[in-house]
Amino acid sequence: MQCSWKAVLLLALASIAIQYTAIRTFTTKSFHSCPVPNPMNCSLNQETESADRLCDESPTFAYNLSKKTHVLILATTRSGSSFVGQLFNQHFDVFYLFEPLYHVQYTLIPKLTQTKGSTDRRIMLGAGRDLLRSLYDCDLYFLENYIKPPPVNHTTDRLFRRGASKALCSPPVCETLTTIDIPLEEGDCVKKCGTLNLTLATESCKDHGHVAIKTVRVPEVSDLRALVEDPRLNLKIIQLVRDPRGILASRSETFRDTYRLWRIWDGTGRKPYNLDVTQLTTVCEDFLNSVSTGLNRPPWLKGKYMLVRYEDLARNPLKKTEEMYEFLGIPMDSNVERWIQNNTRGDRSAAKHKYGTVRNSAATAEKWRFRLSYEIVAFTQNACQQVLVQLGYKLVSSEEELKNLSISLVEERDFLPFW
Repeated sequence: MQCSWKAVLLLALASIAIQYTAIRTFTTKSFHSCPVPNPMNCSLNQETESADRLCDESPTFAYNLSKKTHVLILATTRSGSSFVGQLFNQHFDVFYLFEPLYHVQYTLIPKLTQTKGSTDRRIMLGAGRDLLRSLYDCDLYFLENYIKPPPVNHTTDRLFRRGASKALCSPPVCETLTTIDIPLEEGDCVKKCGTLNLTLATESCKDHGHVAIKTVRVPEVSDLRALVEDPRLNLKIIQLVRDPRGILASRSETFRDTYRLWRIWDGTGRKPYNLDVTQLTTVCEDFLNSVSTGLNRPPWLKGKYMLVRYEDLARNPLKKTEEMYEFLGIPMDSNVERWIQNNTRGDRSAAKHKYGTVRNSAATAEKWRFRLSYEIVAFTQNACQQVLVQLGYKLVSSEEELKNLSISLVEERDFLPFW
């Protein structure tokens, strides 16, 4: 089939126009070059999802020109993540946020079905990734889509655990304090600082050299691949893991109502017929999948992933913290070292607060061995054997072995991130 000279001319002109558009895009593309979907319709709008996928998968020239390091502490509840978060919160040049994805979860959950299917998971993760990307760019206004009731004039008193962030409880964000004032305890922050001004918080974020975020609301490291590969970010992930037996013991003590049946089993020796074993097995499955991905060393995670066992950190907090900062390429300052010295030798009364970070860290790591019955430990070992072996946690075969603290249940392992 022959083309007329007019058709050939039109094709040539179209080609020139496309090249001109590409050149203009190359020279003018801003940081926000990729489409940002409506957070309430995340992953539901086909056109937005397609455009976002093309943006993630195609080359972009909006690199992380600020040279900020973006740190994500990936963990699960009662694994020591609040403690690890403080290791970065105390650094003078790190802007730290505690569980901002809490707001995504509690805004979207009422709108989702109760089946917890793959569609719901995709919506949650899609919205969470969008929020993380915005926060790493110091766009704290994006949080307003999820804070309820909505902030007025960019001010709110509803940010979850604001007091856990030093930057949000210090000048200039906290206007009632001066630079010479003693840093506030978490419970005093809202009382003395008043409502949070997100404009001031955004400016504070921009003034810091790095941004660190802690979350227990992302199941696996593979869920973060789009952010890791985003050239606009310099994302590095520290995955914190803990012996699942220790996690179960801590959750049973902390979330007494939610884990009531486990407590009944521990107290009576009889396993309830309606025990929700997924409260245990989900942790083990997520650990297994995520750690397997990290230890398999896929190219997209090269230099971006570090695995940290809570037990190693508890036994030698200063050494392990130095390793984490070396992995991130951030010099560790004296504030961090001083905080470690003051917060890893806590007395019994200081450790009673369920979200506190002052404790005898080495003793806390072993405490579960006296909290759980051998029957529950044996059940946990059977359900989670694969991940226990993978992470170097030893199994016990008797009550005597369980209670004998002279026998360490943590193998010597070196999960080096430098590759």
